[in-house]
Amino acid sequence: MNFMNQAFLLAKKAQLHGDVPIGAVIVKGDKIIARGENRVQKSKNPTLHAEIVAINKACKKLGVKFLDECDLYVTLEPCAMCATAISFARIKNIYFAARDEKGGGITSNAKIFENDIHLWKPNIHEMPEYAEKSAQILKSFFADIRKKN
Repeated sequence: MNFMNQAFLLAKKAQLHGDVPIGAVIVKGDKIIARGENRVQKSKNPTLHAEIVAINKACKKLGVKFLDECDLYVTLEPCAMCATAISFARIKNIYFAARDEKGGGITSNAKIFENDIHLWKPNIHEMPEYAEKSAQILKSFFADIRKKN
Protein backbone atom coordinates (compact mmCIF):
# COMPACT_ATOMS: atom_id res chain seq x y z
CA MET A 1 0.00 0.00 0.00
CA ASN A 2 1.24 3.48 -0.82
CA PHE A 3 0.89 5.33 2.47
CA MET A 4 1.54 8.78 1.03
CA ASN A 5 -1.24 8.32 -1.52
CA GLN A 6 -3.55 7.47 1.37
CA ALA A 7 -2.54 10.73 3.03
CA PHE A 8 -3.38 12.59 -0.19
CA LEU A 9 -6.89 11.07 -0.16
CA LEU A 10 -7.32 12.52 3.33
CA ALA A 11 -6.06 15.91 2.14
CA LYS A 12 -8.84 15.94 -0.45
CA LYS A 13 -11.33 15.03 2.28
CA ALA A 14 -10.15 18.02 4.32
CA GLN A 15 -10.62 20.27 1.32
CA LEU A 16 -14.22 19.08 0.93
CA HIS A 17 -15.10 20.49 4.35
CA GLY A 18 -13.26 23.76 3.82
CA ASP A 19 -9.99 22.93 5.54
CA VAL A 20 -6.47 23.33 4.18
CA PRO A 21 -5.90 20.09 2.25
CA ILE A 22 -3.40 18.22 4.39
CA GLY A 23 -3.70 14.56 5.29
CA ALA A 24 -1.75 12.20 7.53
CA VAL A 25 -1.62 8.50 8.22
CA ILE A 26 0.12 6.64 11.02
CA VAL A 27 1.53 3.25 10.17
CA LYS A 28 2.67 0.41 12.40
CA GLY A 29 4.51 -2.31 10.55
CA ASP A 30 2.82 -2.35 7.17
CA LYS A 31 -0.67 -1.37 8.34
CA ILE A 32 -2.37 2.00 8.68
CA ILE A 33 -3.61 2.31 12.24
CA ALA A 34 -4.87 5.91 12.15
CA ARG A 35 -5.86 8.56 9.63
CA GLY A 36 -6.28 12.28 10.01
CA GLU A 37 -7.09 15.29 7.92
CA ASN A 38 -7.11 18.95 8.85
CA ARG A 39 -10.25 19.75 10.86
CA VAL A 40 -9.48 23.29 11.97
CA GLN A 41 -12.37 24.93 10.10
CA LYS A 42 -14.79 22.05 10.48
CA SER A 43 -14.30 21.83 14.25
CA LYS A 44 -13.47 25.50 14.89
CA ASN A 45 -10.32 24.36 16.71
CA PRO A 46 -6.88 25.66 15.66
CA THR A 47 -5.09 22.59 17.08
CA LEU A 48 -6.81 20.01 14.90
CA HIS A 49 -4.14 19.65 12.25
CA ALA A 50 -4.00 16.36 10.34
CA GLU A 51 -1.04 15.10 12.37
CA ILE A 52 -2.71 15.83 15.73
CA VAL A 53 -5.94 14.16 14.62
CA ALA A 54 -4.00 11.06 13.51
CA ILE A 55 -1.90 10.95 16.69
CA ASN A 56 -5.03 11.13 18.87
CA LYS A 57 -6.69 8.33 16.93
CA ALA A 58 -3.55 6.14 17.00
CA CYS A 59 -3.06 6.51 20.75
CA LYS A 60 -6.71 5.73 21.38
CA LYS A 61 -6.72 2.70 19.06
CA LEU A 62 -3.52 1.22 20.52
CA GLY A 63 -4.27 2.27 24.11
CA VAL A 64 -0.83 3.87 24.49
CA LYS A 65 0.66 7.33 24.85
CA PHE A 66 3.86 6.59 22.91
CA LEU A 67 3.90 5.63 19.24
CA ASP A 68 7.58 4.70 19.09
CA GLU A 69 6.90 1.75 16.78
CA CYS A 70 4.95 3.92 14.34
CA ASP A 71 5.66 6.07 11.30
CA LEU A 72 3.81 9.18 10.15
CA TYR A 73 3.16 10.04 6.50
CA VAL A 74 1.93 13.58 5.88
CA THR A 75 1.36 15.61 2.73
CA LEU A 76 3.10 18.75 4.04
CA GLU A 77 5.98 19.38 6.41
CA PRO A 78 4.57 19.52 9.95
CA CYS A 79 4.38 22.90 11.67
CA ALA A 80 6.16 23.54 14.98
CA MET A 81 3.08 22.53 17.00
CA CYS A 82 2.74 19.23 15.16
CA ALA A 83 6.47 18.53 15.19
CA THR A 84 6.47 18.96 18.96
CA ALA A 85 3.44 16.67 19.30
CA ILE A 86 5.23 14.11 17.11
CA SER A 87 8.19 14.31 19.50
CA PHE A 88 5.96 13.93 22.57
CA ALA A 89 4.26 10.91 20.95
CA ARG A 90 7.70 9.46 20.15
CA ILE A 91 6.87 8.65 16.55
CA LYS A 92 9.79 6.80 14.99
CA ASN A 93 9.80 8.22 11.44
CA ILE A 94 8.21 11.21 9.71
CA TYR A 95 7.75 11.06 5.95
CA PHE A 96 6.51 14.28 4.34
CA ALA A 97 5.76 15.24 0.75
CA ALA A 98 6.58 18.95 0.54
CA ARG A 99 8.38 21.58 2.56
CA ASP A 100 6.40 24.43 4.08
CA GLU A 101 8.69 27.44 3.76
CA LYS A 102 6.44 29.69 5.87
CA GLY A 103 4.98 27.39 8.49
CA GLY A 104 7.26 24.36 8.51
CA GLY A 105 8.58 23.19 11.82
CA ILE A 106 11.22 20.69 10.74
CA THR A 107 13.34 21.69 7.74
CA SER A 108 12.05 25.12 6.85
CA ASN A 109 11.05 27.80 9.32
CA ALA A 110 11.13 26.75 12.98
CA LYS A 111 13.48 23.75 12.62
CA ILE A 112 12.53 22.66 16.10
CA PHE A 113 14.61 19.51 16.13
CA GLU A 114 17.70 21.59 15.37
CA ASN A 115 16.95 24.53 17.65
CA ASP A 116 15.11 23.03 20.60
CA ILE A 117 16.10 20.25 22.95
CA HIS A 118 13.64 17.38 22.69
CA LEU A 119 13.67 14.13 24.58
CA TRP A 120 12.69 12.33 21.38
CA LYS A 121 13.77 13.14 17.85
CA PRO A 122 12.16 11.20 15.02
CA ASN A 123 13.95 10.18 11.86
CA ILE A 124 12.96 12.67 9.18
CA HIS A 125 12.42 11.70 5.55
CA GLU A 126 11.47 14.08 2.77
CA MET A 127 9.69 12.50 -0.17
CA PRO A 128 10.41 15.00 -2.97
CA GLU A 129 8.72 12.77 -5.54
CA TYR A 130 5.40 13.93 -3.98
CA ALA A 131 6.31 17.59 -3.46
CA GLU A 132 4.76 18.89 -6.67
CA LYS A 133 1.50 17.03 -6.09
CA SER A 134 1.25 18.51 -2.60
CA ALA A 135 2.10 22.01 -3.84
CA GLN A 136 -0.51 21.84 -6.62
CA ILE A 137 -3.29 20.77 -4.26
CA LEU A 138 -2.45 23.61 -1.87
CA LYS A 139 -2.07 26.25 -4.62
CA SER A 140 -5.41 25.26 -6.11
CA PHE A 141 -7.10 25.41 -2.70
CA PHE A 142 -5.81 28.90 -1.92
CA ALA A 143 -6.54 30.15 -5.46
CA ASP A 144 -10.16 29.04 -5.02
CA ILE A 145 -10.38 30.89 -1.70
CA ARG A 146 -9.04 34.08 -3.31
CA LYS A 147 -11.61 33.79 -6.12
CA LYS A 148 -14.45 33.46 -3.58
CA ASN A 149 -13.27 36.50 -1.65
